[in-house]
Amino acid sequence: MSYEVKDFEAQVIDRSRQVPVLVDFWAPWCGPCRTLGPVLERMAAKADGRWELVKVNVDENQDLAAAFNISSIPAVKLFVNGEAVDEFVGALPEREIQRFLEKALPSPGGGQLAEAERLLKEGRNAAAAELLESLVAGDPANQAARTLLAQALLTTAPERIPALLEPVGPDSEMADRADALRTLGRLAHLAGQPHGLPEARVRERYLAGAQAVRAGDFEKALEAFIEVVERDKAYDNGGAKGACKAIFQLLGPQHPLVQRFFRPFSSALHA
Repeated sequence: MSYEVKDFEAQVIDRSRQVPVLVDFWAPWCGPCRTLGPVLERMAAKADGRWELVKVNVDENQDLAAAFNISSIPAVKLFVNGEAVDEFVGALPEREIQRFLEKALPSPGGGQLAEAERLLKEGRNAAAAELLESLVAGDPANQAARTLLAQALLTTAPERIPALLEPVGPDSEMADRADALRTLGRLAHLAGQPHGLPEARVRERYLAGAQAVRAGDFEKALEAFIEVVERDKAYDNGGAKGACKAIFQLLGPQHPLVQRFFRPFSSALHA
């Protein structure tokens, strides 16, 4: 696939009114450009059409380079709706480019994502899931929609969470939330199939915590898991500690339950 510019107005300005266009200003003699170029091309090939790549050789397009004030290369600019909306300079690692894109790209279905978050906060998981299923189906690369859908499915279909979150890697802005949901999804699934839990004096309280996660009752879950941490920190490979941390991560530091339970959890952890 060729990414080289032939008609900047058509390939970048006009095209960016339909889909975001990432423009790589480069030159053959530039070592960092030769490092960055293949990375951008690989990412563009995997972008599922969410954005497109155009490369501008500044030696062959000096007027374009001057028009966009290119003083150092490689220089990368993101165009949306005919305008340059963000940029970076230098050969960044792929993980940093991914962060740049996740921050700079317009969010498909942004209004629907906000509506889904509102529904989740109100405990209307089924309505949120219905909205998010269509978003993910239409844009499989939308990691925010995938993560919110995983949260919506926590109480109804936790067995779907691992596959749903598989594309959400450690470099994603959703990575911490996704990790929390993987932990809680395992517990919610375990609530319905507890046969693999080892026998121990804390088993019933641990299972009660898992069942509370499946029911969406994080207050009861935290009560049960903190008790397990106090009595047997190592049970299920430290699963109670991980569960508490996952709930705190999912709810956020200002949530009333986090403010109420963090100190008892910390005390139990260090007892």
